[in-house]
Amino acid sequence: MSQETSASILSTDSAALSPAMRQYRAAKEAHPDTLLFFRMGDFYELFYEDAVVASRELQLTLTARDKAKSVPMCGVPYHAAESYLQRLLRKGFRVAICEQMEDPKQAKGVVRREVTRVLTPGTALDPSLSAEQSNYLASIVLEGASDHQTCGVALLDLSTGEFRTTEFSGLTAWLQATDELGRVRPVELLYGSGLLGSVNLAGESVEEGSAALDTIRTKTALESWAYTPDHALPLLRSHFRVHSLDGLGLHGHETAAIAAGALLHYMRATKQGDLEHVNGLRFYERSSCLELDAVSVRNLELVEPLFSGESQQTTLFYTLDACCTPMGKRLLRATLLRPSSNLHEIEERLDAVAEATTDLRRREDIRQAMNGLLDLERLLGRVALDSAGPREVMALAATLRCLPGLSAAIGQLHAARWADLTFGFDTLADLHDLVTRTITDDPPVSLSDGGIIREGVNAELDELRELSRSGRQALAAIEERERQRTGIASLKVRFNNVFGYYIEVTKANAKAVPSDYERKQTLVNAERFTTPELKEYETKILTAQERSSEIERRIFAEVRRQILDAAARIRETARRVAEVDLLTCFAHLSALRGWTRPVVHETGPLEFVAARHPVVERRLEESGAGRFVPNSVHLDADSGPSILLITGPNMGGKSTYLRQAALLVIMAQCGSFVPAEHMRLGLVDRIYTRIGASDNVARGRSTFMVEMTETAAILNSATNRSLVLLDEMGRGTATYDGLSLAWATVEHLHDRIGARTLFATHYHELTLLADKLERLRNLRVTVKETAAGIVFLHSVEAGPASKSYGIEVARLAGIPSAVIARAREVLKLHERAESQQVREAVSSHAPSLQMTMFTPLSQRIVDRLAEVDVDGLTPREALNLLADLQRELKG
Repeated sequence: MSQETSASILSTDSAALSPAMRQYRAAKEAHPDTLLFFRMGDFYELFYEDAVVASRELQLTLTARDKAKSVPMCGVPYHAAESYLQRLLRKGFRVAICEQMEDPKQAKGVVRREVTRVLTPGTALDPSLSAEQSNYLASIVLEGASDHQTCGVALLDLSTGEFRTTEFSGLTAWLQATDELGRVRPVELLYGSGLLGSVNLAGESVEEGSAALDTIRTKTALESWAYTPDHALPLLRSHFRVHSLDGLGLHGHETAAIAAGALLHYMRATKQGDLEHVNGLRFYERSSCLELDAVSVRNLELVEPLFSGESQQTTLFYTLDACCTPMGKRLLRATLLRPSSNLHEIEERLDAVAEATTDLRRREDIRQAMNGLLDLERLLGRVALDSAGPREVMALAATLRCLPGLSAAIGQLHAARWADLTFGFDTLADLHDLVTRTITDDPPVSLSDGGIIREGVNAELDELRELSRSGRQALAAIEERERQRTGIASLKVRFNNVFGYYIEVTKANAKAVPSDYERKQTLVNAERFTTPELKEYETKILTAQERSSEIERRIFAEVRRQILDAAARIRETARRVAEVDLLTCFAHLSALRGWTRPVVHETGPLEFVAARHPVVERRLEESGAGRFVPNSVHLDADSGPSILLITGPNMGGKSTYLRQAALLVIMAQCGSFVPAEHMRLGLVDRIYTRIGASDNVARGRSTFMVEMTETAAILNSATNRSLVLLDEMGRGTATYDGLSLAWATVEHLHDRIGARTLFATHYHELTLLADKLERLRNLRVTVKETAAGIVFLHSVEAGPASKSYGIEVARLAGIPSAVIARAREVLKLHERAESQQVREAVSSHAPSLQMTMFTPLSQRIVDRLAEVDVDGLTPREALNLLADLQRELKG
């Protein structure tokens, strides 16, 4: 939708349009990139191309405004519009709401209409959003000269008021920023016009620099001046009422501040209100936590299943989610995406979890106290955005009522983290008192329904209500008196919104109507009248009702104002509640599932004994499919083995073993106990994964290209404190190409980076590296061969696998027996050919350069080979011989 969408209305001669359609045209000109919901009476109407799009996306009937059907239109009832709006927003559309700004009854001429708000995926409150999910609006900017560029990213969740920003510098600034967006997964991205298509330091288009942007459905270009310091920075200072941004942690981070300021500009442009609940901005460094790139977050299935449409049960979040509150669930999700790298913080969390794990009564006291807590942050957000009715405010009060009990329960625990959370815990008792003594216990849904303010709050309101009640009594008296005066027993005094109060008399009694009655309306079977006395009472009652409604709105607005004045206090209490919930969740799971406390140090090995994969173990338990087979691992970047090379058949458990190591590290650095008999951990700074096959055909990237891109990111960024998981690297190309790349990658990780690495492979030739590389060890997943086939034991032990069992796995998968039999014949032919080829290669010396993964052999090695009897050597013996010769000569 854009220029073509609104071309019909914008090209129409203004004189040919009705007054209402001229209003529509003006609104559409101001918001050409939106679907315009134009209020007409009880409906929101859409016209022209907007109507065509909406009818298609919402399955609405497309009609026309004129007989020639030149003006397509469709509409939805205004009272049911919310569900339609949410459906459009989830599809990535932007919607402008054009409201009637005056009462049609009182308007002179055409009703005045204005666009009151622009709804976008990143600015709308989605009632279907699950408790743990955030609805991020993101802003990105690329600044700097050609020799140094800085990329700023800002994130805002309007539903909770969370607002943070960061920036990246150097050659990979853009790629780091877009990777951060891929990890966070915002629903809408803002950028300056002209940004996508410009060139970054790497010499590539920033639009093509990362596939992460492909996952963001809605991308909104802002005027380029919105991203200038002169515009963005004053907006930030004005919103937070500060003279300097240094106090917000933005000293030296102008690019991050510009991204945040442009985001606020967008909030104002789309009429999102004053945003009182957005009362803080936090600058964060990605390197201040265990870094997880978007690829690793996806491969490890931390918060989303690997394949869309799969059950959430495959995720670590689902496995660890025993939280009692929405705030706790969101903090758990955020913590899994950003585990701590601060040893002191991790130890404090583990101390708190340990105390709560061993004290069932006090732990359950805390969890029980949180049972009545609703979503403080989102309730505050609804109040701030003026979308909270009386019942939402009472729900807020009900949540506040639980806080004193929670504070007392937390105070029973004594670890340092618990003490910090208890000290200064604000129970917000004054707000609870304000709401409960102002709002009735069971208020109506809408403020317009009236009756939301308690008796005794406002003397004038009480008098008006009494007048309204006495007026109704007076009307009943009028009805009885008129029946007696006229002798018409069926005479009724009634009210409706169109005619007000009236006397209704059936047609059969029309001759008995007194002469002082004034006719108001004639019906098929009745006549309606009024009298001077009835008019007087009508004026009194309606005036009282209007005045009562006005006073109730004023009092409710004052309650809302006082709640918003306490927004910072509410958000701080919500933060503490979330952390309490997270820690008790970890403690609950530790006690329930027999998890143990990890021993964490600043540096040191990664070692776990009899560890289990938390997700797989839970799924096995829930399905009754058996017990998880525990395994151990030892990795030490300083003195022990830093690389474990794992071989064995598919389905044997190699990938599970790799993922298990990463998940236990993440859990430990989140402050959780782990499913293992024992775990030691030297802090990990980054986790990298290269698991599985994927492609990006739209960007011209094959499966192998994606694999190499991800591997390049690992080799260019990993450190000796990183954990690297590589699964079946090099399988996307020709055998010797892939084997060569895998061999060289292992050597690079061993000799130059020293990262703790788990490398699963089917290239059995790589196992020879155990003799060549001092800190590499071979492991294998075990199988049992029987007459009926192979049985997976899912156990990991020392040594290389003897073969891959690929044909056996294919048989288990259901490949026809004829294909299996023929595959075995072809395999034997290739094995005999390979054996002969290796013998010839060793005998003739020179071809051996192609058959091994070593660097070109010197003439001395060739001379030594001439002395060797190679008759009867198997391929593995021949390759071992070449490895021995090279190691001997190098030594």
